[in-house]
Amino acid sequence: MTFSKSVPLIASALVLSGLLASSARAQKSAIESIEEYRAMMQDGNPAELFEAKGEDLWKTPRGPKKVSLAQCDLGKGPGVVKGAFVELPRFFADTQRMQDLESRLVSCMETLQGFNAAEIAKTPFGKGEQNNVTALATWIAAESKGQKFNLPQAHAQEKVFYEVGKRLFFQRAGAHDFACASCHGSDGKRIRLQDLPNLTKNPGDGVGFAAWPAYRVSNGQMWGMQQRLNDCYRQQRFPFPGFGSVATVALGVYLGVNGKGAISVAPALKR
Repeated sequence: MTFSKSVPLIASALVLSGLLASSARAQKSAIESIEEYRAMMQDGNPAELFEAKGEDLWKTPRGPKKVSLAQCDLGKGPGVVKGAFVELPRFFADTQRMQDLESRLVSCMETLQGFNAAEIAKTPFGKGEQNNVTALATWIAAESKGQKFNLPQAHAQEKVFYEVGKRLFFQRAGAHDFACASCHGSDGKRIRLQDLPNLTKNPGDGVGFAAWPAYRVSNGQMWGMQQRLNDCYRQQRFPFPGFGSVATVALGVYLGVNGKGAISVAPALKR
């Protein structure tokens, strides 16, 4: 190749290299800006309002029986809140069911306070007693903030639900042939300038499962994990799962066990 021919090629290569570097810097800058924004907002995280409401709901006699939730067993004994969040979902002998935090709270509201669990399950997120369940979950999660996830896997049902959750995570279906793994099944994926954690393994402290419940700045709403998973199904164009369904609890087991050792930052702040 002559010198005269090589000069344009070299120049083109340098321009392309510069464009790629500029794009990488812009992308990094956008991601850093999002993280800086979250850090600034964290000091005044509106989730604190839901925490206060949740603590009050836990201690206040309510429902047809006019009883508080002080004797609700979240897995560590009646009334014990600290440390419970990072060990859920788990198997509960009294209900003979695998339950996550929100479905367990609804069971306690029914057995202790006399609420109708089926009616709460049918109530839309953010309405009526569902709104109270979210507040309760927010406070209970906050009581375990900074602790490491360590979901039990001793009971046979806990092991079964992990495997069910794994299969659901990789199940492709719907109008776009999506699965949970389409977004969260490998490293290095990104959407809307945000990194997507790989949830098939421990994604790190305060990431993925270890960040919910969380306050969504974009819509001014507090979301628990049930609503987070519900919205994931919506984005995949799947039918909405029922509240506290086997599918959502099994996915919670899969994600929680994979995140063993991760530090909880819930309630977090999200886009």
